[in-house]
Amino acid sequence: MPGLTIGDTLPDLELETTHGKLQLHDFVANNSSSFTIIFSHPGDFTPVCTTELGMMAAYADIEAYNKGHRVNYPIAADPTRRIIKQLNMVDPDEKDSSGQQTPSRALHIVGPDKKIKLSFLYPASTGRNMDEVLRVVDSLQKAAQHKIATPANWKPGIL
Repeated sequence: MPGLTIGDTLPDLELETTHGKLQLHDFVANNSSSFTIIFSHPGDFTPVCTTELGMMAAYADIEAYNKGHRVNYPIAADPTRRIIKQLNMVDPDEKDSSGQQTPSRALHIVGPDKKIKLSFLYPASTGRNMDEVLRVVDSLQKAAQHKIATPANWKPGIL
């Protein structure tokens, strides 16, 4: 199966999440004025994964700075690894004890049109830079609103 990449339409998967059943296209449509970030983790609550979950919670909810980085966004389980395969989030070099491929540290940013606008693909051993994720979201939003391009090392707040 070819990998999901920039310009592709996000598959409309049904997921079981911490917020109940969720249809990906409905979730993106409910956030139609913004972009949606979908990211995978190689393991359940490993030290690197928990730092990423906490940072994303801090960015997703400003109250988290005062209340300990509550995770209030949906988290989906993928025990059969069906989701990571369909979203091109597999690390081909990492396998679990049963020989199954494990998730990479992948991240897709999806626009209101349900199209992939950006993809990061990190190996399981490397944590993502969440400041860069937010910088990219801000850049994508500015580009969509104002038809501009942001230069190398551009920082949010500078237009």
